[in-house]
Amino acid sequence: MTATATTQRRAAHAGVNRKSRARLPFSAWHLLLAPLALIFAIPLIWLVLSSVMSNAEINRFPPALWPSGINLGGFRYVLNNALFPRWFLNSLIVSGVAVVSNLVFGSLGGYAFARMRFFGSRTLLVLMLATMAIPFQLTMIPTFLVMKSLGLIDSLGALIVPSLVTPFAVFLLRQFFLSLPRELEEAAWMDGCTRLRVLFRIVLPLSRPALSTVAILTFLTTWNDLTWPLIAISHDTQYTLQLGLANFQGRHHTQWAAVMAGNLITVLPVLLAFIGAQKSFIRSITSSGLKG
Repeated sequence: MTATATTQRRAAHAGVNRKSRARLPFSAWHLLLAPLALIFAIPLIWLVLSSVMSNAEINRFPPALWPSGINLGGFRYVLNNALFPRWFLNSLIVSGVAVVSNLVFGSLGGYAFARMRFFGSRTLLVLMLATMAIPFQLTMIPTFLVMKSLGLIDSLGALIVPSLVTPFAVFLLRQFFLSLPRELEEAAWMDGCTRLRVLFRIVLPLSRPALSTVAILTFLTTWNDLTWPLIAISHDTQYTLQLGLANFQGRHHTQWAAVMAGNLITVLPVLLAFIGAQKSFIRSITSSGLKG
């Protein structure tokens, strides 16, 4: 009798759960997550709305929460600035080179740490990871002196060279490579493949989630960087987009519509890149962060 009663209670509970799911076409967690997502999206929504406002509406107190009409004066002001396209191109060059180099060098370094055992490999890995704990404020002066000795100061090379490879890219790709089965590589070795051929023909095609994560994080970091360009660049033709907008805001502090429009143009590439790679990003983080 007891077993029968327990079975009936479980069946009734399962029926209640099915009825609840039938009433809600989505998970109950969405009732909590949707308001939180809206809170985090408020700054972006305000950026979009203020970019199509006039300066009078933005400066009004209390501020207008909704534009009276679509005013594209801010976008025209920004796009008519002769140096703005150059700043955009500089940011694109620096970020693009940094992404490609981190994918190449990060893959080589990560695969070496994941599959090859050589003298001092673990010590070298620990030292490399320890550099991630050093704040940039402690390394910017030595980095500046190195770039000065190379003759790269006040050029895009000063922004590209320090970002060619990062410890995070090597570590993330190493963790992902450790999660891949060795049997695939051993079969290729038996067929006469070299390590480099195994890496580029077998391992990397299976590592697209990790590669996407490294690409999007590297692009995000270099695209939004302001501190290092502010130190290394002094000529306005070599400005990146972030540095150019900072100076643009300082010289034209009353043109808030133009400032908002410029920031919206700056945010869009990063936002689109993350939306396009978010599934690979989540898949990589969940798979590469579990195996040591």
